[in-house]
Amino acid sequence: MSAVDAFVRGFAWFSIWYFVVLNTIYLFLIALAAFNAIGSSRRTTFSGLGEIFHSPLAPGISVVVPVRNMEDLIVGSTRGLLNLRYPRLEIIVVDDGSTDGTFWRLQDEFGLVEVEKVIRRELDMVGRVFSVHAPSSGERLLVIRKESMGRPADAVNTGVNAAQYPLICRIDADTYLDESALLSLAKPFVEDPVETIAAGATIRVANGCVIRGGRVVVPRVPGGWLPTVQAAEYLRAFLLGRAGWSQVRGMLFISGAFGLFRRDVYELVGGFHLYTEGDDLEMTTSIHHRLRDDRRRYRIAFVPEPCSWTIVPSRYKVLAHQRARWSQILSEALWIHKVMLFNPRYGGVGLVVLPFYLLFELIGAFVELLAVIVFILGWAVGILNPAVVLLFVAAGLGYATFLTIISVITEEITYHRYGSWRDFALLIYGAVAENFGFRQIYTWWRVRGVVDAILRRKATWLEAPAGTPDVTGPQPGEPATRAASRAGR
Repeated sequence: MSAVDAFVRGFAWFSIWYFVVLNTIYLFLIALAAFNAIGSSRRTTFSGLGEIFHSPLAPGISVVVPVRNMEDLIVGSTRGLLNLRYPRLEIIVVDDGSTDGTFWRLQDEFGLVEVEKVIRRELDMVGRVFSVHAPSSGERLLVIRKESMGRPADAVNTGVNAAQYPLICRIDADTYLDESALLSLAKPFVEDPVETIAAGATIRVANGCVIRGGRVVVPRVPGGWLPTVQAAEYLRAFLLGRAGWSQVRGMLFISGAFGLFRRDVYELVGGFHLYTEGDDLEMTTSIHHRLRDDRRRYRIAFVPEPCSWTIVPSRYKVLAHQRARWSQILSEALWIHKVMLFNPRYGGVGLVVLPFYLLFELIGAFVELLAVIVFILGWAVGILNPAVVLLFVAAGLGYATFLTIISVITEEITYHRYGSWRDFALLIYGAVAENFGFRQIYTWWRVRGVVDAILRRKATWLEAPAGTPDVTGPQPGEPATRAASRAGR
């Protein structure tokens, strides 16, 4: 047996066991999350959200929305946020150097006038603030115009410095919330105000949904290959994946699309770092790092109830950019916080969570890419027999498909947000298509992101939503002709 034959066969069996271990870990997390999801859905009727809404003790929330060049979405999105059910709420839109009509659309819709506003300097911010505006009607809205620094972190920190309430909600302008989303996300802070310092929520795909007034009124799974695959992928990643990590106090990601933080802890770690690529991941990892160093007990909660929807890329180029940057962000965060890796001082985060992401997300990208190459070439030249190749397909792709299908079925049993068999069939299709084509392409994007991090290439941020949801009826403040033309595209 030649050295090449020995390497191919040895690596083939290593790859098979690698996928078995990886997917079994995911199965364990999904089992934890599914058990919690079923229990959570049964408790929804008795969740006490009405009591929180009427309670004078409900902590105030400042919602910070960084925007740049989003004139087509900003009015409906802002109106939807203003109509959220929550007793003490302010919306802070930070216009980060838009060059389109974003600000003018807001001004026309809400009658904005310039106001005097003292913006604190608790958090670092670099871009110069041009002006601050508020509606003449007294609505709970503040619009800050500032110089763009190319990353949303500076805009978010500016908004937090202007905030008045003890809880900070960071949300993207292309995220749509259910009416009671803030009540659901604030509940862990009401139940345990001492230890709860942050909370994340399930994110679903808004593409294909019917949206009116900044609210998803008819959830629908989008058609097409890329959006449908992402719809199934998001279900597994958020509804069960991250929910599973939260059950073992291992929440590492609070998505920048929708997350809630206690402002004192937010300021303790310095807010979003201005000179790193990943604001949301870096923020959450910094919280773990700092509070573990201080020996403080804390809890990062996860709300499994479906309550937020985001637009996902529908074009290959934009999705490739997004996913490569995600990998670059993770690489950078693990390097910055490398002292936590395999360090018992940082508990489960240092011993389990961060090593998992290092071994299975970063290094795993290279393993998966090499595995695909080795199995294709090994089978083509006759080094690997068909039985070994089929075992690889079953352990890697078949097992992963099974996990995503379990996620889809769990969603159907617990929350049942999609109302037709068409939607269910599309999610099953997405669960299969993800592992037979999409996953292999995604592996290449992950490798590119790690290489970009090693070479210290600066990621460029997308200035506009990567896709547009279907909208039935005009948004508030939008002429009917404009809405109709957009819906017909």
